[in-house]
Amino acid sequence: MTQPVTLPLWAFVLILLFAGVTFASNFLFPSVRWFFRKRAERVVARLNERLQKPIEPFKLARRYDMIQRLTYDPEVTQAIVEYARDNNVPENVGFERAQRYAREIVPSFSATAYFTFGTRLARWISKSMYRIRLGAFPRAKLEALDPDATVIFVMNHRSNMDYVLVTYLVSRAGALSYAVGEWARVWPLSAMIKMMGAYFIRRRSRGNLYRKVLARYVQMATAGGVTQAMFPEGGLSLTGRSNKAKLGLLNYIVTADLTDRDVIFVPVGLNYDRILEDKFLIAADKRGVRRFRPPLMTVVRGVSWHLWQRVTRRFDSFGVASVGFGEPLELSKFRATAQGDLTEAVASELMDRINAVIPVLSGPLVADALMQGATSRGAVTTQVQAALSQLKDRHMVLPRRAAGDLVDDALKRFADRRLITQEGDAVTITQTGQDVLAFYAASIAHHLGSKVENSTT
Repeated sequence: MTQPVTLPLWAFVLILLFAGVTFASNFLFPSVRWFFRKRAERVVARLNERLQKPIEPFKLARRYDMIQRLTYDPEVTQAIVEYARDNNVPENVGFERAQRYAREIVPSFSATAYFTFGTRLARWISKSMYRIRLGAFPRAKLEALDPDATVIFVMNHRSNMDYVLVTYLVSRAGALSYAVGEWARVWPLSAMIKMMGAYFIRRRSRGNLYRKVLARYVQMATAGGVTQAMFPEGGLSLTGRSNKAKLGLLNYIVTADLTDRDVIFVPVGLNYDRILEDKFLIAADKRGVRRFRPPLMTVVRGVSWHLWQRVTRRFDSFGVASVGFGEPLELSKFRATAQGDLTEAVASELMDRINAVIPVLSGPLVADALMQGATSRGAVTTQVQAALSQLKDRHMVLPRRAAGDLVDDALKRFADRRLITQEGDAVTITQTGQDVLAFYAASIAHHLGSKVENSTT
């Protein structure tokens, strides 16, 4: 037993390596995971003391556990069997595919990343680029919401800034779980977005198995009380006006079997004086293809110009970004009075409530006046003043500055972008300006009863 054993150096190194791996996997790694888990629990406990809606246990579950729970869900299992039968493949092939879908969808939420990095970054980006203004806000109704209900913010989709702006504005209420499209499935952006609690959606997938995995995840999150944010339109508006709601995600939520928890939809209307990607959206509308991949040099020039304006302190802001909150829709009460298909009724009602609280800003107001035929600063001011008086009767939250100041500010921004030319009091829309101004005017046309025609319509 005490006799020496001679080994080749490579064998000795291999033994040490195996011993080190065994020690790390059985002693070191569990201790490290325990340390970070306890630290994360303390962070969550402190956050829950100041949040209006505490972080739900569903969001804090281990990602691996959630993937397994989703993959072995009875409804997903049945969909796997049907997939294998319809495609004439073994069931284990369907199982692997379902598990891949689950790994793709399920986020890896980090409370530390969300509240120490994500919300602060969202606040800095929002305030550095825009003057933030809160529109309609039914405080009493929002504060009276059932604290045990699942709250889902439903919004019109104007810009990719929507994610950032809403995350910042509701950061004190709780952590939002977004449904994001395939544009975000790019490393390292995808990892960061999953840490923020977002889940990916394949908008072009038509497979029943994928839809069932996605549906069950959304329904599990809803049953778990996860606060969510979604865009019923399913994508960015290419024309400026709100689109008809798509029923996919809404149908998953409305048809979920929820016995212990109500669902409350909170309509949110967003609008901007300036949207960074406006010309790309207009170009996509003209092509009829929803692809927003600007040339690399265009992006580089735009970013370089913006940085130069900041360095030289010539950048003020892109104008106002405003968010309005509408009257909440309680699903249990709405279900009792709805007629026809419940999902369609919910979608239609939500879009009406969203449109009702889309903020009215100076940029869209002036754009509307120009598109209605105003050709001088005086005529634009008169028309803007008339629009403000018309909207005041509806008790809407409107710009506080005088009509003349609003017009001067908007005309300057339009002239800087070469959307208009000014000679004395005369104002002329340029060829580029026709499409861009129609895009902004369309965002408030439903408030004013205006008829704004885009070049593609």
